[in-house]
Amino acid sequence: MPELPEVEVVRRGLDRWVTGRPIRAVEVHHPRAVRRHLEGADHFVAALTGRTLTAAHRRGKYLWLPMAEPDGTPSGRALVAHLGMSGQLLVEKPEEPDEVHLRARFRFTDRGRELRFVDQRTFGGLAVEDAPDDGLPSRLAHIATDPLDHDFDVDTFSAALRRRRTEVKRALLDQTLIGGVGNIYADESLWRARLHGARPTDKLTRAQVADLLEGVRDVLTESLEQGGTSFDSLYVDVNGQSGYFSRHLAVYGQEDRPCPRCGTAIVREQFMNRSSYSCPHCQPRPRVRSSR
Repeated sequence: MPELPEVEVVRRGLDRWVTGRPIRAVEVHHPRAVRRHLEGADHFVAALTGRTLTAAHRRGKYLWLPMAEPDGTPSGRALVAHLGMSGQLLVEKPEEPDEVHLRARFRFTDRGRELRFVDQRTFGGLAVEDAPDDGLPSRLAHIATDPLDHDFDVDTFSAALRRRRTEVKRALLDQTLIGGVGNIYADESLWRARLHGARPTDKLTRAQVADLLEGVRDVLTESLEQGGTSFDSLYVDVNGQSGYFSRHLAVYGQEDRPCPRCGTAIVREQFMNRSSYSCPHCQPRPRVRSSR
């Protein structure tokens, strides 16, 4: 599933190519694409036609684009998008052939490049939702700000993390605690901080939390500079280009390869119906205390 860097790359593309262009027509090619729009596909089309998407924002792994009425006044509503496992928001020339898994299309009054929502597995989705005065749709209010956001409160995060009685990797994946971090970047951040994912959060020192947060910020920033992480053709930016951070992954997906820091073979462990990767030397598993 796309994580913060991948969704942020898409957000930047939408801000460049889509915002400020009045929508001429909307097509829904598959009902699952708008299943989160409870009023149905026809209402979704009507809510967007003639409006203008005025900006592109992101909260965690969600995108939202506030809308303006034809006269330019804010509509109080926004287009909300989640890419799911395989969703793509592509900006294409109208003459380009339709993608096999095209789910929705947005045409603009300037008759230039159109926006297409493509989703092979149909886990992603689009909806038009009310957006209050601060612009954040209520569906996204529970998602914490991410560590690259200027509103991210380091002290609050650190205190909340150390209060949790859970494993540190589970905490990193908790979107109510820290937004945008998924399985790939959790593993990479933990490696940089020399922490095993099973380390109890309430046993972390302030220095360890600081190292972890530094690792999270560094790996997200570096991934953004590389356009995100692409393992296959399912994640691409709005122009269909892949990201290249997969070439720089230290542990994720690197089972049996040498740790870039110490040379020990990377190991893979089962975690929440997925895989975790770590270096057994740099990130020793915490000892289980005897019950005696």
